[in-house]
Amino acid sequence: MINYTLKHLRYFAAAADVGSVTGAAETCHVSQPSVSAAIAHLEDVFGVQLFVRHHAQGLSLTPAGRRLHASSRNLLNHAEELSQDAEGLAESLEGDLDVGCFVTFAPIVLPGLLRLVGQEHPAIRVRPHELDLRAVQDGLRRGRFELALTYDLNLAPDIDFEAVVTVPLYAALPADHRLAQRSEVSLADLEGEALVLLGLPDSRDHFLSVFSEANIEPVIAYETRSFEMVRGLVANGYGYSVLHSRAPHHRALDGSALVTVPLSEAHRTVHMGIARLASSRPTRMGQAFAQVCREHLPDMLKEQAEA
Repeated sequence: MINYTLKHLRYFAAAADVGSVTGAAETCHVSQPSVSAAIAHLEDVFGVQLFVRHHAQGLSLTPAGRRLHASSRNLLNHAEELSQDAEGLAESLEGDLDVGCFVTFAPIVLPGLLRLVGQEHPAIRVRPHELDLRAVQDGLRRGRFELALTYDLNLAPDIDFEAVVTVPLYAALPADHRLAQRSEVSLADLEGEALVLLGLPDSRDHFLSVFSEANIEPVIAYETRSFEMVRGLVANGYGYSVLHSRAPHHRALDGSALVTVPLSEAHRTVHMGIARLASSRPTRMGQAFAQVCREHLPDMLKEQAEA
């Protein structure tokens, strides 16, 4: 027997999102005691503590709370879809769709995908969230978004991944580099030169593993979490970099020139694709967005590479 309501879950999820009872009450336009009572009711029904209360510092989720938060968001999303179905809103192909995306390629692929989604499904408004690889998975678990575009790097067992397109590994070089005109280069060709390393969580370990597999110790001159900073440092001659994401132009933001040359080393194949929480059910809007990605993303990246 179900002894809780969607209202209980909505108040709980709001408190988890903002980390406080006060903020949740403001978000839900109810009193603070109403939020506190909903949380207490859920803790009593499920027999677990959902939050750790910090005096004057708000709330933080317990492990049990994190699991319930993700499940609650999933259930609330589908309750909203059911409401839309009942109101006849184009079979749920209308409304806001939150989508996560890996931050390095988000500005390269998302604007075009959003345009295509708008053409095919004008009633869907996609709300993008640009994050690092680790945060993309965390966002799926927390219910911040239903699906995400990311790479299949260090994916946890609770994340389902559908590969859409293979992404090669490139060396980014200054335009006047001695190897800039090569059709491909090896890490051995670059050994001893300064490396500009993309230092995002999981990305950093992935790129360093490529050097490890080639038995090469990189000379890390700069490390940054910004994709555009990597490109800018490379273009200005501070070193080379190794990347999967490739912009369709050969200028850094300051106008300096760089080139990308395929790496010849054998390495683990990496894909760009669609990630979901394995326990979640896709909504119709999510399915529509995923289909646009399947149909258009490979050609989009191919055209950019040939530009």
